[in-house]
Amino acid sequence: MPRSRVRLPSGVRSPYEVYLNGVRQRLGKDYTVREGALVFERELRKDRISGWRWLLGAWGIGTYRQNDSVDVRYEAADGSPRVAEGLEIEPG
Repeated sequence: MPRSRVRLPSGVRSPYEVYLNGVRQRLGKDYTVREGALVFERELRKDRISGWRWLLGAWGIGTYRQNDSVDVRYEAADGSPRVAEGLEIEPG
């Protein structure tokens, strides 16, 4: 079964909110937490845009692939709100 991991940045402590492509995820249903990482029981991918695809896009020719984004909203130790955006996705 495909699985993906997203390491939590240092300083992130519970409670925090997890978003996948802008949609809030629920602990236990959409992801779990293991060893300082979010674990999704499905394959997530970040699209890497090559020079060739960038050039095509510059000319208005679209090439679309799966491009997942995981963001975490949390409070810093001083109580200020923070968002860690576009975290790195690893195979699980």
